[in-house]
Amino acid sequence: MIESFIRLIFWRPDVVFTKGGFVCFPVGSAARLLRIPLVIHDSDAHPGLTNRLLAPGASAIATGAPLQHYPYPTKKSHYVGIPISASFKPFSPDEQKDLKQQFGFDPERPLLVVTGGGLGAKRLNDAVVAALDGLLGVTSVLLISGAGQYDELKQRVPGDGSSFQLKAFVSEGMAEVLGAADVVIARAGATTIMELAALAKPTVLVPNAYLTGGHQLKNAAAFAEDGAALVLEEDAIIAEPELVAKTVAGLLSDTTKLQHMQQSFFTYAKPRAAEDVANLLLAAAK
Repeated sequence: MIESFIRLIFWRPDVVFTKGGFVCFPVGSAARLLRIPLVIHDSDAHPGLTNRLLAPGASAIATGAPLQHYPYPTKKSHYVGIPISASFKPFSPDEQKDLKQQFGFDPERPLLVVTGGGLGAKRLNDAVVAALDGLLGVTSVLLISGAGQYDELKQRVPGDGSSFQLKAFVSEGMAEVLGAADVVIARAGATTIMELAALAKPTVLVPNAYLTGGHQLKNAAAFAEDGAALVLEEDAIIAEPELVAKTVAGLLSDTTKLQHMQQSFFTYAKPRAAEDVANLLLAAAK
């Protein structure tokens, strides 16, 4: 706190922007004491403790989910979404087929992409691998496992081909990888959700219930309210892996539901999020 106070005296910024991590608290508090405008942003539908404490003194509050999920004063709160790459946008059916072919999949067959985030998700990976026979009966599968479990899974799954591929990590072109999919299974991280919404991609969310404040559970619930996404509990798919295959098969056989999910999810897309955040910062600085 002392260091933050001293640095802000010397730097004297026009505005301070914080994202809610606990290290933001001393900086945001120092900004308030020095009467420097403070703008805060919540990515998750669950506001963290730091932002709840800083909110009363903030000049503006930006949120990643609709405002009804936050206890903030509406007068200074703004639903802006989360800034993401402009490469995350809807792909046409022809573009989707081209991407499937580019990645080595049958362009005429549905494609399921499964991702547990940058580090992977062991329990999600294990459930998908256990359900793999059922999944491959209805769709091709791309499993992005994370580096930590890749070598183990390589021994348990078929070799890469036109029906199944295993990748440890995707460092570039994630928008195209997800854009090739007909259905995505993913964790419920806030940025991942916004990227999938921008792609208008039918999505099954499997939130990690053990993260701080259960924020992934709240993220998933926020976007499942109007059917924009489906939610599967991790414990349920560990106990009954075939639930994964049943859910995916049910979606792929119901084009009406798939279209509803695409349209509903896309309403949450915020392609101007970066610009809107920048405008809030500029307005606060003035």
